[in-house]
Amino acid sequence: MTRGSAPVTNSRRRKRKALNRLIEEPIFEKVGYEEYRNKVRNVYDGARGALLATCSMLSLHMPLGERLFKERKFDLRGARRILDVGSGAGQIAGHLLKYADPRAEITCFDLSHEMLRRARQRLKSARPRFVVADLTRLPFADGAFDCVTCGYVLEHLPDPRVGLAELSRVMTRGARMLLLTTEENLAGAWTSLIWRCRSYDREELARTCDELGLRWRQELWYTKMHKVLRAGGICVEIVKQ
Repeated sequence: MTRGSAPVTNSRRRKRKALNRLIEEPIFEKVGYEEYRNKVRNVYDGARGALLATCSMLSLHMPLGERLFKERKFDLRGARRILDVGSGAGQIAGHLLKYADPRAEITCFDLSHEMLRRARQRLKSARPRFVVADLTRLPFADGAFDCVTCGYVLEHLPDPRVGLAELSRVMTRGARMLLLTTEENLAGAWTSLIWRCRSYDREELARTCDELGLRWRQELWYTKMHKVLRAGGICVEIVKQ
């Protein structure tokens, strides 16, 4: 980026943020964390949560997400202890069962007990361990996992640093994380409105991760078209330093 282009980029970013604010519902800025946490849980316990797997299929997030594992863009080979963050209806957990090594231990956690019930019912597998937990205070030991998948969960935290710090704590040195989260753009603003979440600026989130010793190894894209259009949200492979 040239020196002269920086103000233009910053100006566009400010305009984008202003437009997103007209659509988003930043409820997490209006109430305390515990109240917001309960509102999020109510969303996923209720009708919208019941439709989550269907929505993931219709939006193509589920089949496109599978390609990340099938094509080894995020390679699960060698992972022994995998943590699936905010498992929801088991959308990513289903891919883990299919593409992780057969002897890998898989732990799925979610804030919503009801979503975990749906995940068990949908996956029909006794292999994963299901745990009700909050991303800001995980009930796992330091360095418990060598691989983490975190799909569209971080946006339910007002401050990403708290959740990322907890994930870093439970990861071994050299552990890898697949992080997918809602980006601060027009599509992200609508997602925020529907699912009562926030969105993230890509550069700001990368800096936050780096400050916590979580290095962005590579940015991933569902397809070449997604890369060209800069669509599909933030999808990155992260390595703990």
